[in-house]
Amino acid sequence: MRSIQSVPGHDEPQVVERDRPVPGPGQVLVETVAAAVNPVDAFVASSLGTDLVAGGRQVGLGWDVSGRVAEVGPDVTAYAVGDPVAGLDDDMVGADRALAEYVLLDAEAVAVVPEGLDLVEAASIPLNSVTAHQALALLGEPDGRSLLVTGAGGAVGGYAVALARAAGWDVTGLGRPGDEEFVRSTGAGFTAHVEPASYDAVLDGAVLQAGALAYVKDGGTFVGVQPSQPVPTERGITVTAVQVRRDGALLADLLRRSADGELAVRVAGTAPLHEAATVFAKVGGGGQRGRWLLVP
Repeated sequence: MRSIQSVPGHDEPQVVERDRPVPGPGQVLVETVAAAVNPVDAFVASSLGTDLVAGGRQVGLGWDVSGRVAEVGPDVTAYAVGDPVAGLDDDMVGADRALAEYVLLDAEAVAVVPEGLDLVEAASIPLNSVTAHQALALLGEPDGRSLLVTGAGGAVGGYAVALARAAGWDVTGLGRPGDEEFVRSTGAGFTAHVEPASYDAVLDGAVLQAGALAYVKDGGTFVGVQPSQPVPTERGITVTAVQVRRDGALLADLLRRSADGELAVRVAGTAPLHEAATVFAKVGGGGQRGRWLLVP
């Protein structure tokens, strides 16, 4: 099978022939319909990223996949061959990952794609929606507090403003002027400028780090999305960062909410697998709204 890999000595992803995986106990093999390209993939595909993340080893790329179950492990009963599913591969240094013609996942990492949700577009959902939900959980209950989401027009931030609003937060999204219509469509407020120490909590989807910490009131809460680069605490602020983890039950709920129209499904475009390098360059350049998907 073809697999998109980060290969030492190359600054762009490589299409590599790999053996088709065989599912073991508790595993599901998915025949890929689409897989998303995220900024972290573009970084890991570079020589610097390969060295920092994978220790200079060749590794697979990709976090999100949608497709149909091709095989199941001997003890898997929740899924059957042919089921439409989406999944989250959270093994950042796996030999083969979601950007491949076949993807091997633990059964607990996948969920059935409900009717009403396009199977190709479903590949845009897992990583960023699960990250946003798990980041919000770190903030605790709203309790009338104000929340600022940075990067509110982006992937994690876009889900975060919608999920926070649905959970009862007094939420404002920080973004570019062109993001205002989308952010307000979630029911959240919007701003392009923030005064220091003006929110009870900040979810830093834009990875502003210390710059976003400045927006938190004394004694407030800050949640980042880069656990490998923690932000030093100050002014009695509780500082933490989300480390996304697969959660099939949560993913199933997020897929359902997407199918129901509660969460916007945003796809920037699709391209065939052999055009991976071109798509990675676009994603690595930043500023994308919605996810680029590779289709085998």
